[in-house]
Amino acid sequence: MFGNVIDDRMDPNGAGRIVEQEWARSASIRNEIELDAFVVMPNHVHGIVIIKGERLESSPKSSEQRGPAKRSLGATIAGFKAATTRRIRLHTGEAELAVWQRNYYERIVRHERELIAIREYIADNPRKWAQDPNHPTRAINLLAPSRR
Repeated sequence: MFGNVIDDRMDPNGAGRIVEQEWARSASIRNEIELDAFVVMPNHVHGIVIIKGERLESSPKSSEQRGPAKRSLGATIAGFKAATTRRIRLHTGEAELAVWQRNYYERIVRHERELIAIREYIADNPRKWAQDPNHPTRAINLLAPSRR
């Protein structure tokens, strides 16, 4: 979807470059975040988002409110996914192209040692692509008919 790993380095295609551009743009349009390490992979991305300012307490949503709370990580990811999907669909000419899975994986980084380890993991991801559980040769084909 986003390119290929060649000689342990990610070589993004047009869609991958769109993802990189929108990631970089995220901090300029969302004042509540800073961006840290990031890598686009052939079929997923890894990135660190730093939420600036004081921690917002979650408040109950009204029955009319939809989507993630404003200025939350969920809102940031939703905006990023929407922008990249829109641009990738225009780029490919495929108006119904599914770009992202429905959810995302998040982890709160609690101390500097953990932050350093996650940065290294992100930087090493292309080099370790062949062993990645998300590598197409390792992924379970969920669309294959069941053989029960």
